[in-house]
Amino acid sequence: MKKIAILTSLFIGVLSWAQGIKFEDSNFAAILAKAKKENKLVFIDAYASWCGPCKLMVKNIFPLQTVGDYYNSHFINAKIDMEKGEGIGLAKKYNVKAFPTYLFINGNGEEVHRTLGYVEEKDFIQFAKDAEDPNKRLTSLKQNFEKGEKDPEFLKNLAGLTIYNDAEFAGRVLERYFQQKTTLDQEDVQMLLSGVQSTDSPVYKIFQSKKADIIKIFPEDRYEKFDKSVKLNTIAKKAYNADTKTWNDSYFMTETQKFMTKEEAEKILKRAKASRALKDKDIPTYEKLTIELYQDTSKATSDELNSIAWNFFENVNNKPSLQLAIAWAQESVKKKEGYANTDTLANLYNKIGDKSNAKIWAEKAIQLAKAAGEDFGDTEKLLKSL
Repeated sequence: MKKIAILTSLFIGVLSWAQGIKFEDSNFAAILAKAKKENKLVFIDAYASWCGPCKLMVKNIFPLQTVGDYYNSHFINAKIDMEKGEGIGLAKKYNVKAFPTYLFINGNGEEVHRTLGYVEEKDFIQFAKDAEDPNKRLTSLKQNFEKGEKDPEFLKNLAGLTIYNDAEFAGRVLERYFQQKTTLDQEDVQMLLSGVQSTDSPVYKIFQSKKADIIKIFPEDRYEKFDKSVKLNTIAKKAYNADTKTWNDSYFMTETQKFMTKEEAEKILKRAKASRALKDKDIPTYEKLTIELYQDTSKATSDELNSIAWNFFENVNNKPSLQLAIAWAQESVKKKEGYANTDTLANLYNKIGDKSNAKIWAEKAIQLAKAAGEDFGDTEKLLKSL
C-alpha cells in the first residue's frame, strides 16, 4: 500500500509539473542564449505587480495544460516585471507601455510579434501560433500595410497590435481604416477610444474629427469627459520629469485652468503627485498627500476607499495612519460591503495588532467570498495565523 501511495504521489506530482507554462528562472541574457541554442522564440509575459489583468492571466490562463503544452514545447518562456530590475530596461527597449504585454523575441533579441491584455485560452494559443508563422507576425503585417493593404479586418487587427506601443503607426492604420467607414459602430468607437492616449497622438486627431459620429453612439457628455481626461493625462505627463522626479506645478496649473477651475486643478495635481509618489515608492509623500486628499470621504466611492486603505496596509507602517486606513475601509464597507473591503479590514486590524477584530473581519470576508464564489485562500491563511 505504501508503494501504491508513493507511486500515486509521484504520478500526481508529474501531472502537476506538466500543467501550465513553465517560466525560466534566469536573467534575460541567459534566456536569449537558450532560445538561440534551441532555435526557439522567447515568449515574455511583460507584467506589473499592480496589474489586475496580469493577475487574472496567472490565475486563469497560464496554469492550463493546453496552454502549457503548447508554450513549453515551442518557446522559452519568461515572466518579467517591467518596473523592477532588468525589466525597466527591457520595457524601454521593447516599448512596453501597457500591461500585460506579451512579446515574442528571437534569439538575437529582436521582437517579431506582440499583443496585450487579458486573452482567453484558444486566442492565447492561436496568438502563439501566429508568432511562429512569418506571414502572420507583426513585422510581416506592417510590411503588408506599407504595400497598401486596405482590408478592414486586417487594419483593425493591426491597429489593435500597435495602438499602445506605436501610436504614430497605429494612427496611420486607423486613418486608412476610418477613410473607408461611412458610419461607425460601437466596436469602431471603442477601438478609437482605446487608442487615444495623448492630445499629441495622431489618433486624437481622428477622435476629434469623428466627434459627430461618436456622439451618435455615446452621449456627448461622455465624449467631453473622455476628452478632458485625455487632456489631463497629456498635461500630467509633460509636467512630471521622470529623471529628476519633480513636478512643474506652474505648467500644470496654467494648462489645466484652460478647461477647469483652479480648485479642481489643485486637487487633481495632488492626486497625480500621490499616485506618482506611490509608483516611485516615496511612501512618506504618498502617505501625506493621501491623508490630505481624504479628509472628507463623503464623495469617495466604496472601491476608491478600499483601494487607498489597501495601499496603506501594503506600504505604510505608521500606526495613526493605519488607523485612518481602517476608518476608510469601514466607510467603504458601509457604502458597499464585499469580500475585498472586509478582507482589507481584517488585514489592517492584524497589522496594528488587533487580533480580535482581525478574526471577526476575516471570518466575514470568507463568508462573503464563499457566497460570491471568490477565491479566499489568502484570507484563510490570515485567519489560521490569528
